[in-house]
Amino acid sequence: MKPIRRLFACLAVLAAFSPIPALAAEYPDKPVTLIVTFPPGGGTDLLARLIGTELQKNWKQTVVVENRAGASGNIGAQVVARSPADGYTLLMVNSSFAVNPSVFRKLPFDPKNDFTPVINVAYVPSVFLVPPDSPFQTLKDALAVAKAGRQVTFGSCGNGTPQHLAGEMLAVDSHVKLQHVPYRGCGPALTDLLGQQVSMAIVTASSAMPYITSGKARALAVTSKIRSPFLPAVPTVAEEGHPGYELDQWHGFLAPAHTPKAVVDKLNADIAAIVQSKEIKERMTQLLYVTASDSPEAFKKLVWDDIDRFGQLTAKMGLKLD
Repeated sequence: MKPIRRLFACLAVLAAFSPIPALAAEYPDKPVTLIVTFPPGGGTDLLARLIGTELQKNWKQTVVVENRAGASGNIGAQVVARSPADGYTLLMVNSSFAVNPSVFRKLPFDPKNDFTPVINVAYVPSVFLVPPDSPFQTLKDALAVAKAGRQVTFGSCGNGTPQHLAGEMLAVDSHVKLQHVPYRGCGPALTDLLGQQVSMAIVTASSAMPYITSGKARALAVTSKIRSPFLPAVPTVAEEGHPGYELDQWHGFLAPAHTPKAVVDKLNADIAAIVQSKEIKERMTQLLYVTASDSPEAFKKLVWDDIDRFGQLTAKMGLKLD
C-alpha cells in the first residue's frame, strides 16, 4: 500500500472509532431526564428518584424524574422511543413493559426494536392487601366469597401491570370471578383500599410496606415463589393452595434504540455502582427490593424472555385490554 493510501486508511479507522469513547467521556454534559411510566408515590417512582438523586450527585448534572403515567406505561414508553438516542432521555420501567405487547393489540412503539436495555436494578414481589377490618383473614377467605357468587374486587396498579396479571392468574386458577379495578399506579390503588372502595389491592411490596407496618392494611399473600424475608409471616399464593404460582416484578432502565454502546456501558456501570453501594443497598432493602445489577445483555434477555413468556400466559388467559 502506498504511504498516502496507508495514511487515509488509518484516518478512516480513527474516525470510525474515536467519536464513541469521546462521547462516553463527555456524557453527561447536560440534564438527563428519567421518564417514569407511573404516578408519584409508587414503587417504580420511588426507585427512580432514589437512583436519580445519586446520579445527580455523581455526575454533577441535573437529573429530572418526570412522571408520564397512563395506558399501563405505554404513554411514557412512547415518549422515550421517539427521543434522540443520546442517553439524555431514559425510561424507568417494570415488568408491565413486558406484559403490554400481549394485552394491547397495537402499541405506538416496538418493545423489542425501539429500545436499548441498560440495566435491571431490582426485583420485588407484589402483595395481596386488605383493610385492617376486612372480613378476609386469608386469601382463601376472599376466594370462598367469590365462589359463593358475591362480588370481590381487587385494585391494581393499572391495566396490564404485573399486579393486574397477578389477580387474573389467581382468578383463572381458582375458577372464580374477581372484579378488576385498574388505577394509574400503586399509590392511587392503596388510597382507595384504605377508603374501602375495593375489597383487596394488589400492589408492590415496596409500596405496601408502610401501610402494613403502620397497621393501615393487612397482607394476605405475596406473589413470589418463596416467602419474602421482609414479610416472613405472610404466606405465598402458592402456599394458599395454588402450586406453581409465581410473579416477581423487575425494575430497570431502557434507552432509545441505537444509543451508542459506550453511553449504555457508562450508564450501566454508573447505576450499578449506586445500586451496589452499601448505603443505597440498605435503603433499597428497607423498601423491600432485592437488588440487581445486570449487564445490558443480561437485562435484554430478561426483558425479551418475559415478553415471550407473558405473551403465552395472557393468550392462555384470553386477556386483552383494547
